[in-house]
Amino acid sequence: MRIKGDIHALKIPFQVPTPGGDLPRFVYVFPIIGQEICLVDSGVRRSEKIIFDYLKEMGIEPTDLSLLILTHSHPDHIGAAAAIKRQTGCKVYAHKAERAWIEDVDLQARERPVPGFFQLVEASVAVDSILNDDDVVDLRGDLSLEVLHTPGHSAGSISLWMEKYRTLVSADAIPIAGDLPIFEDIQSSVRSLHRLKALQNIETLLASWDDPREGLRAGQRIEEGLAYLERIHKAVGKSAQETSPSDPMKLCRRVLRELGIPEGLANPIIARSFQSCLQAGTAQDLMI
Repeated sequence: MRIKGDIHALKIPFQVPTPGGDLPRFVYVFPIIGQEICLVDSGVRRSEKIIFDYLKEMGIEPTDLSLLILTHSHPDHIGAAAAIKRQTGCKVYAHKAERAWIEDVDLQARERPVPGFFQLVEASVAVDSILNDDDVVDLRGDLSLEVLHTPGHSAGSISLWMEKYRTLVSADAIPIAGDLPIFEDIQSSVRSLHRLKALQNIETLLASWDDPREGLRAGQRIEEGLAYLERIHKAVGKSAQETSPSDPMKLCRRVLRELGIPEGLANPIIARSFQSCLQAGTAQDLMI
């Protein structure tokens, strides 16, 4: 769907296998159709068909796509990247801290074993250019993307600011209240959210795990994300007093129960998020 001007959003459904059955999920990718055709994130494996079909509906050939920006290296963001690059010849941009897992998905699968990893990711893909904080990607005409390094969810996560449309692509930087808590470093997440909160007059917020938000709801989402991190941090502290913090999976199940999330969704990735909270100190230390 067209969001505004050159910016479009595509919602791609997928499923993650869990011991309790397949977990329905979705992720948004964002075609930006100006003088230069750019795609922000690729979705999961085989998402290229959905993306290419959408472009063709507007009379755009897939080979017109010149740039794929990967906001980070997780499976639902890079799953179709290899196929898209192979079929379009586009350049791939990402932050340097994400490069290793993008260019070697076997390494990522070993170090961050997401259930059904290779159902979500086709193959590794080469990164053609590194994006750094405050870089500006020129899409020609009067459209450009400012790169904001927003670590926390992952070390090299980036958000993109489009001044022309007062639009922020936040990827997974903003946690969604009640959703699965997935971040590597809660302290970095809090700092990143405060940076996004400081942006002036956000009119549209485009997150990967949430429907597009307009006007006041855009800013409210950032506040809600900070409040959710505070709630998670408190739940971890409380649970650590009631169960052994030295058993990450036991603590994970206890915290999920405290948050009202089914314990059956506990996995090592979420457990790492809660371990980050244990290392972070008090809420005052976090500056929430």
